[in-house]
Amino acid sequence: MELNGHRRLVLLGATGSIGRSAIDIVAQAPDRFSIEAVAGGSDVEGLARVAREVGAKFAAIRDESRYADLKQALSGSGVTAAAGPDAVVEAALRPADIVVGAVSGAAGVAPTYAALQAGRTIALANKECLVCAGTPFMRKATEMKATILPLDSEHDAIWQALGGAAPGEVEKMVITASGGPFRTWSAEAIAAARPDQALKHPNWSMGRKITIDSASMMNKGLELIEAHHLFGVPADRFDVLVHPQSIVHGLVHFSDGSVVASLYAPDMRVPIAHCLGYPDRLRTNARRLDLAALGSLTFEAPDIARFPALGLAMDALRAGGGLPTVLNAANEVAVEAFLEGRAAFGEIPKIVGFACEKAVRDGLAREPATIEDALAVDHIARQMSAAYWR
Repeated sequence: MELNGHRRLVLLGATGSIGRSAIDIVAQAPDRFSIEAVAGGSDVEGLARVAREVGAKFAAIRDESRYADLKQALSGSGVTAAAGPDAVVEAALRPADIVVGAVSGAAGVAPTYAALQAGRTIALANKECLVCAGTPFMRKATEMKATILPLDSEHDAIWQALGGAAPGEVEKMVITASGGPFRTWSAEAIAAARPDQALKHPNWSMGRKITIDSASMMNKGLELIEAHHLFGVPADRFDVLVHPQSIVHGLVHFSDGSVVASLYAPDMRVPIAHCLGYPDRLRTNARRLDLAALGSLTFEAPDIARFPALGLAMDALRAGGGLPTVLNAANEVAVEAFLEGRAAFGEIPKIVGFACEKAVRDGLAREPATIEDALAVDHIARQMSAAYWR
């Protein structure tokens, strides 16, 4: 679809950090954008507030039991209320030029895929679409000739650094990591970390699940898997570099020896504006870089011994097949258990490793052929992960 002139948006995950940043971008360019529909998980008050604020025509809450609450919260607004997973899919299929896929977790796969099947342009922030179902998702994108705009800061940075170069010209793609709140902690201290400590990210304001993934560095491994599918570069050409300042977000090493990096302040409005405005550049209120004031930027190799979750993800990337699907499902189970006090932080990689090993033994690590296959593997892997406590 040609992206010219006024653009209608659908925001899947409208109440999360990505959704709120996207709304800020839209508010700065009201002549360029309108928002057709919004969707969220269970925050009825937040979703109703957003729907009214942006003038949406349709609002869907995934939690089916909250329909009456949402309908009441939207009373008199003219916004149509709906609830349940099918309602979120309905939101994704509303008339739009760009669908922002920012629903967290496996719950975001079905609605984002539905929008893809309809030929919508997808600004993709949901990791699970590519980690759980990368091959069928990208195959459908090719079939539909749909445009996928990589909205995560790291993937947007690589996209900009690529500058249209072919995958064969790339020697290596590097995603940076801040190192999270435990970058300098000992392995023993990390293993015993409390949720309140893991949720204190030094640079970014994000949702709880992704903040925990950042603390374990699983997030970087998931991003490598995503990048492999997005850019079509072989698994052995990816790496992670710890960069505490979060100024350089991604680097591309080319076959001629040159390296191109993308730099900006740690503010999600920058990559969101790049995606929503592409190929134009939108003006944002993001902080401008002053490299002289920064003085220096530092980099270090990741420590897999202290952050074994990253190693597990890199192994899953190299193994391919259905192992990334299992890895992601097990990690969601483990993070939820940690946040609820049922598992120690140090158990997160143990739970994930347990599930991955069992999946290989049980023949569950085959490549999912369809989105439905991937979601079925995801479901089984969650049950498998729960066996860790038995």
